[in-house]
Amino acid sequence: MRVTQSMLNNNMLRNISNSYSNMDQYMDQLSSGKKINRPSDDPVVAMKGVSYRSALTKVEQFERNISEVHNWMDNSDETMDEANQALQRTRELIIQASNDTYEDNQRNNIGEEVEQLKEHLYDLANTKVNNKYIFNGTNTTEKRFNDDGTLKVDPPNNEAVMIEVSDGVKLQANVNPDNVFSKDMFDKLDEITQALEDPNTTGEDLDNYLSDIDGFSQGLINERADLGARMNRVEMVENRLGQQKVSTTKLLSDNEDADIEEVIMNLKMQESVHRASLAAGSRIIQPTLMDFLR
Repeated sequence: MRVTQSMLNNNMLRNISNSYSNMDQYMDQLSSGKKINRPSDDPVVAMKGVSYRSALTKVEQFERNISEVHNWMDNSDETMDEANQALQRTRELIIQASNDTYEDNQRNNIGEEVEQLKEHLYDLANTKVNNKYIFNGTNTTEKRFNDDGTLKVDPPNNEAVMIEVSDGVKLQANVNPDNVFSKDMFDKLDEITQALEDPNTTGEDLDNYLSDIDGFSQGLINERADLGARMNRVEMVENRLGQQKVSTTKLLSDNEDADIEEVIMNLKMQESVHRASLAAGSRIIQPTLMDFLR
């Protein structure tokens, strides 16, 4: 095959163009820190990147869900603790009032305090967090009790609020409100208040209410224990999500992030090759008659 001057020139220009392209690729990697800047650079890396990003997005969404669960559980636990304190104070007042030496006005004063404790429990039952009533089942837009102490909806909503915290794993974020703020409890507190205001009520009559208060308190304690078990599980799920996030982020980094030291070395080598190509090209382009015409 006959090799002409134009063939040499074309090959040289094509090689120099490829050299420029290689340097441009290394410069893109160096400036962006990524192995590829468009899917066409490496379709396999691009497809893996899409998969890893999808997995990472899902983990981050589960982490946000976990935060929502923590918010529900922490506020529920604090509210139930406060409710238990109110019940224990009510119990103390009943024991105090059961002393038959107390005069009617003294029992009336105790009855007023019990009434205030009941109102406080109503407020706790209508606890609202982030515009959600956390003690009304799945009906989070409406409070459980009206201002007069009646149920807003009868029968009340006691359904579990389930939130997905991992693939196929849903956890109950709320507690059963009927075990904490039942209508029976408030009716019994009304009955206790009336008994304290009745001059015919004996100390023995008041002592009979202690078992009722203890029953309500025990139901609340049992619900807190169940909540505590679920809170421990949430922490374990949260730790696992943290590990998944770290491993997925590492896979994404290994797949896409450029090795800066290697990129700099390749760029330097390509610059040397490019200079050599230009030097060789200057020898390939032979002078013609036009170079001597003045």
